[in-house]
Amino acid sequence: MNKAILDKEVQHYLRAHLATSPADLALRKSPFPMVNAPELASQLDGLKRSQKKLPLWFDTPGIYFPSLLAMEQASSERTAQYKSTLIAKESTLIDLTAGFGVDSYYFSKRAKKVVHCEQNSELAQIAAYNHHLLGADHIEVINGDGLAYLAASAQKFDVAYIDPSRRVKQQKVFRLQDCEPDILLHLPLLLSKAEQIIIKAAPLLDIKGALALLPLVSDVYILSIQNECKEILFVLNATFQGMVHFHGIALEPNGVAASITFTTAQEQACTPSYHRPQQYLYEPDAALLKAGCFKFIACHYALAKLHPHTHLYTADYVNESFIGRCFEITKVQSYADFKKHKTPLQANVATRNFPLKPDQLKKKHKIKDGGTDYLFFCTAPNTELLVLFCQKIK
Repeated sequence: MNKAILDKEVQHYLRAHLATSPADLALRKSPFPMVNAPELASQLDGLKRSQKKLPLWFDTPGIYFPSLLAMEQASSERTAQYKSTLIAKESTLIDLTAGFGVDSYYFSKRAKKVVHCEQNSELAQIAAYNHHLLGADHIEVINGDGLAYLAASAQKFDVAYIDPSRRVKQQKVFRLQDCEPDILLHLPLLLSKAEQIIIKAAPLLDIKGALALLPLVSDVYILSIQNECKEILFVLNATFQGMVHFHGIALEPNGVAASITFTTAQEQACTPSYHRPQQYLYEPDAALLKAGCFKFIACHYALAKLHPHTHLYTADYVNESFIGRCFEITKVQSYADFKKHKTPLQANVATRNFPLKPDQLKKKHKIKDGGTDYLFFCTAPNTELLVLFCQKIK
């Protein structure tokens, strides 16, 4: 950690060059004798990335940013804020793989004590400095292996939080047993040291496969931002008995989360009605679909489903509580008739339970991407292939 980066002149220089590419800055000669060009470029890259991902860090003068990899692996401010609501106030928490410390910081907003463990010495030093700058002085930063610290410590915690690395030997991995550390291997230790365990997993993880391996899971949270699945969280409780509750959480960048909660039994018990497209089309948020919420959506919101395997829903009214996007259907056409259409179109193309992918359809039918029109290519209740011409409802 080069403390010369924290000089006011250097910080002012970085802010003044926000519009500059970090790659371009790296090729220039540094105007500061104690800070070289690659260091300036690295700080500028972190500052630019924080503007949307970590606005508190961006708005706080004097923040020291870590390497590109650490910034990429850090939780977003919005997901970290939400995760903090999963722990009890005044609890004790250990963050076993804390990295840049975004999660540790927001957990500290509710916990009376947070132990932040990070093996990389420079990253641990950066996190400790930033925590102090942000006023989170009840976070204890440990430079070392979190699991080794936990095993050697006599202390027990209310919560153990772990975000295993999904980049192993420069390869991306997704299964829990392939990440580092291997959660499954260390579960006995975790359960002996904490009442509650929160595991952060990759959005691409097979949830059912993970649940077959993890014991004592009380809740699974799927977090999305702007219809993109960002994180999967497994919450384990040492004394839990019962059914797993799934939570599809759609986070607004600057607002309150919208959510839906259900169990596998509730999903299986639902018997949706199936109907051809009515006046309005409903497209569920990515968090709901990743959670496996397919039939329950129809029952919960009183909507009809287009087909058992077409995860689009319809009604002749607008349900403002729906988590996802709602469209007004302006035209319904069979795909057979659509293929006869020769006039060039511009539209946003999506497919659901359809034999061709959006890129294939755009190329085949010469559809220019973008604009305000939406085309949904899907399968109807009678297995007919349909094209739905839609306008998004704001």
